[in-house]
Amino acid sequence: MPVAASVPLLHSGSVADNCLVRNDWVCPLYLETRSDIILAALGEHVLILVLSLAVALLVGFPLALLARRTAWLKTLVLGAATVVYTIPSLALFVLVLPYTGLTLTTVVLALSLYALTIVVRGVVAGLEGVPSHVEDAARGMGFGPGRLLWQVQVPLALPSLMAALRVAGVSTVALTTVGALVAHGGLGNLLFRGLDTRFFAQVLTASVLTVLLAFAVDLLLLGVQKALTPWRRGAAA
Repeated sequence: MPVAASVPLLHSGSVADNCLVRNDWVCPLYLETRSDIILAALGEHVLILVLSLAVALLVGFPLALLARRTAWLKTLVLGAATVVYTIPSLALFVLVLPYTGLTLTTVVLALSLYALTIVVRGVVAGLEGVPSHVEDAARGMGFGPGRLLWQVQVPLALPSLMAALRVAGVSTVALTTVGALVAHGGLGNLLFRGLDTRFFAQVLTASVLTVLLAFAVDLLLLGVQKALTPWRRGAAA
């Protein structure tokens, strides 16, 4: 029997009028009576996303700079990142689990490793895409390595970096649901619990919110990209 069938009536009316009892896919009463649970799951989902992207960026940017030093370092860093990305998500969670346990850290660490691959490749591609004549002109104006990096190369590499972050953000939103394996999957907790108990309203709500969150993250990062690269708007115009 679906779990929704055992839910007592919370509003006046007949059983036939209660979408929870009927276990409908679309059930406004589910949103009304479980808003605190839904918001808590959504909050955890967003927290995992932010932490994972932050770790991936903080670790990935220095790795990308290191990879540009020599050809063999580039091959080593990009190769190792690619190997990590090919590991199935469930397997990666299991590999991390013995060291971090059933904690939020397990999910953040695993998802950071996935996002790291995308970020590293995005930064490397962006920095390598800076025109050599621009770098030569900056050096001719007396720019040292540090000033050249932060005032010329990084700004010109921002479109590639932000594009990588957008891909990493959307994929992290989706992969976070797998964190339900260790009881820290955000909306994934609701999704898999709903599937286990055939609670259709919960399954649909968690799925729709995950999709909407992915769209929102992509639009937010796109807005940040446009704000950080105003010269591209002028060029497009």
